Amino acid sequence: MNITLLVIGKTDASYIQEGMDIYIKRLKHYVNFSVEVIPDIRKGKNTSEELQKMKEGEIILSKLAAGKEMHLFDERGKSFSSKEFARFIEQKMLNSVKELIFVIGGAYGFSEEVYQKAHSKISLSKLTFSHQMVRLLCVEQIYRAFTILKGEPYHHE
Repeated sequence: MNITLLVIGKTDASYIQEGMDIYIKRLKHYVNFSVEVIPDIRKGKNTSEELQKMKEGEIILSKLAAGKEMHLFDERGKSFSSKEFARFIEQKMLNSVKELIFVIGGAYGFSEEVYQKAHSKISLSKLTFSHQMVRLLCVEQIYRAFTILKGEPYHHE
């Protein structure tokens, strides 16, 4: 199985990218993992939030193909414990999903079309995080899930 983390805009903070790089390197031992960056769509004075979400949504939806499942990181999504998230990924592997695409949206969230095509919405927390920080948290949680599935000592309860 392949896992792709799809994000809007580049990572500006070097410490976030350094942290992500650590977990991306570790993930390579478990799964084909990649981060794909959709370039920022700059909000001009005549660009509404809805139009920006729509433009970002068109690019996000262009990444879907047969055998790929899209799951959105969204504040209104389902909350998982780390073990539950690991089981979620394990179920996808057992169901022969070719590629999981996890998406972190832009500043204004997702277009309605993206919500309609998504297989699920996942909440990281009831807390609000910056889009930059969420990237690091997502990569770490995906890594944590694989260590749980392999019975490795990274995760403690």
